[in-house]
Amino acid sequence: MIAAPFHAGERALQLQAGSREQMAAAGPRVIRDYMPDQHRTFFAQLPFLVVGSLDADLQPWASVLAAPAGFVHSPDATHLRVDALPAAGDPLAGQLAQGATLGLLGIEPHTRRRNRMNGTVEALDAEGFMVAVQQSFGNCPRYIQAREPAFVPPRGDAASVQWLDALDLDAQRLIGSADTLFIATAYPDDAATGDEADVRSHGVDVSHRGGRSGFVRVDEGGVLTVPDFNGNRFFNTLGNLVAHPRAGLLFIDYDNGDLLHVAATAELVLDGPELAEFEGAERLLRLHVTHALRRPAALSLRWGEAELSPHLEGTGRWPSARA
Repeated sequence: MIAAPFHAGERALQLQAGSREQMAAAGPRVIRDYMPDQHRTFFAQLPFLVVGSLDADLQPWASVLAAPAGFVHSPDATHLRVDALPAAGDPLAGQLAQGATLGLLGIEPHTRRRNRMNGTVEALDAEGFMVAVQQSFGNCPRYIQAREPAFVPPRGDAASVQWLDALDLDAQRLIGSADTLFIATAYPDDAATGDEADVRSHGVDVSHRGGRSGFVRVDEGGVLTVPDFNGNRFFNTLGNLVAHPRAGLLFIDYDNGDLLHVAATAELVLDGPELAEFEGAERLLRLHVTHALRRPAALSLRWGEAELSPHLEGTGRWPSARA
């Protein structure tokens, strides 16, 4: 167990939400510095792994690695081995080095299971890398759309990476129709206040967000607004953004394997009339896009039809999208 797993940003939002006392008791019970056997087995059955990293400019990025199931495995409870490497053009390729901090998300959409692990790259070779566990914990199944992936051989003729200084129409359409996104955030060393919990909590985190198609509103000037629904109240993602307001988003085109990596600065909207416009939202996350990368046909997975999470019945749509 980790005695004090939450840093200052997480604690501030827990206090604002009225869950600080509850999380102070629950956090040490569920956030561990090792992986239980159930998590180790779970990671080993996945055909993809979502990875959060941090570049030299302290910009977080969200990426995804895919290979036949078994490419992720755990030799012991404090290590996770990944037998895959990012392709050229993947933001992760520039950050993957010994000693780098990573956030890992194992998610199985069709069963709505997910587990997170944050750690440090302990070894790197021509076949993959080993991550030493810093924090390991499970997440609830809420807001995950059930869709089952199938691995397909990578295409040798995939188009080159496209750099976007602003979101073009294709990027806006993908984001505006999405029912899922992945978000990487970080608590860099220079954000820590110096107390023991903050020092232990530095690193990168990557998480899942889900909603009805269109739950990410795309406004003029490359501004995205995302409703934040009731969750586990750890506030790992939002707590990081309080301390270090930069995020990396990943949107997947589930039909053709296109990936859109988005870099943004972030702000939280905790109250006001705009919050009331989206049923079920407890707060809003506003993201100002600075640039993006589009990687056509980069993901060697294809997906079946999605079954929306039953928890979305308590959530609405942006007013412009209402029937």
